[in-house]
Amino acid sequence: MVGLYSRTSNKPVIPTTLRDMNVSFSEARNLDPDSAEFIAVVKHWVDLHFDEIVKNLAELVRYQSLAFEGYDREQLLASADAVKDLFSQTGFDELQQLIETNKDGASSGPAIIGRKHATNNKPTVLLYAHHDVQPVGDVDAWHTDPWVATEKHGRLYGRGTADDKAGIIVHHAALKALDDLLGSDHGLGITVFIEGEEEVGSPFFKQFLDRHQQLLAADTIIVADSANWSVDVPALTTSLRGMIDGIIEVTVADHPVHSGIFGGPMLDAITILARILAQLHTPSGDVALEGISQTRWSEVSYDEADYRKQSGAVKDLELAGTGSLADRLWNKPALNIIGIDATPIAESSNAIVHTARARFSMRLGPGVEPHDAMESMAKYIEAMDAQGATVSLYPGEEGKPFIVDGSAGAAKLMKQALTDAWGIDAMETGLGGSIPFVADLAETYPDTNILLTGVEDPDTKAHSPNESLDLSVLRHAIEAQVLVLARMAQNR
Repeated sequence: MVGLYSRTSNKPVIPTTLRDMNVSFSEARNLDPDSAEFIAVVKHWVDLHFDEIVKNLAELVRYQSLAFEGYDREQLLASADAVKDLFSQTGFDELQQLIETNKDGASSGPAIIGRKHATNNKPTVLLYAHHDVQPVGDVDAWHTDPWVATEKHGRLYGRGTADDKAGIIVHHAALKALDDLLGSDHGLGITVFIEGEEEVGSPFFKQFLDRHQQLLAADTIIVADSANWSVDVPALTTSLRGMIDGIIEVTVADHPVHSGIFGGPMLDAITILARILAQLHTPSGDVALEGISQTRWSEVSYDEADYRKQSGAVKDLELAGTGSLADRLWNKPALNIIGIDATPIAESSNAIVHTARARFSMRLGPGVEPHDAMESMAKYIEAMDAQGATVSLYPGEEGKPFIVDGSAGAAKLMKQALTDAWGIDAMETGLGGSIPFVADLAETYPDTNILLTGVEDPDTKAHSPNESLDLSVLRHAIEAQVLVLARMAQNR
């Protein structure tokens, strides 16, 4: 299907054959969903509705839907109401907004769950996305208002335009297209689960699964929260790294002491902490801990120049680690120090700092158990020479890695749909980030196919100022999802 899309105009070019066919959308159900004619009809549907689709996305972006403590929860609730209103147009048998509460009285972010029951022995597909977003950070670093979706040069800027309100819009548009093209009696079971707290680690996700296991059960789960290789090349994410985090604390005295009177024999806590942190990597930059070996190797070549450009690395920075760049990003452990508690420079005085703490975050390659990695970290820290200082490790969160068999039927179906939508072969890629709830899904539904797709590209800047979405990617992501759902409805 190469040639159906004009990249310069950002508009699909409908072939003359489609115009001549005079196929109405209601007649599309008689076409083979694998055929070029059906693919063209899907593209035409998306083109005709695209302005409305983008308008729906812009409406969701204006809600400052932050699940983090300290932010206005009314905005998060209003965002959930808007999502529910959006999906009320798609003919669900059941549609509800749910909030879970734990024994301590804490409440989850509001989730929207809708279900249309399968008929005629058709499969059920669960569509996942989340409506909560990251804080905007430094507002002055934004080139546009982060809460107003703004189009510039074919990209839509604003917090949540890509991560992950676009995922919601992909699901919504695909369901409307499916009804228009196959009829509302297509028989495919559809469940949507739009979460409201993914950006804070999905603390209630397991509780949602435990309490609503039957409601959320499906044959295939499509998670619209991942990334593509580029704007022009789609990807199916087939592996996710797991993660652990925690705090390393060093104490050298029970209170700060005068650096002139006591300095020399006593090293400060920051210096000893720095020595410990420096030993977490080998001289080549690999993680030095034992028991977290690489178990998977990538066949994809990741260009170093692209990595440097996308990451914003300074010109002469030496890249850490050994092995291929793709493996270092997706399949090997990666350890970073993401925060330090010590005396701020503005408050520093001529005193020996008596205690200091650092928070580490370690990504784990597929095949590594988080609990084993945390034990390895504890043993490694315990064995270090800390010059007699008190060193404590406080474990934090753990998230399991995840692997998809790219040769399985559902994965092949999705890759073909991505290929047909973009007009170029879809790739299988890993994701260096972690999505811990995916492992929860796999554990709760071990026989369910889980497919990770998304609308992000290397220039999206999710979680950063100037987050944006390439509108051609949004278009193709919708096309791909319509195709895969139509083919599932036909029991492909």
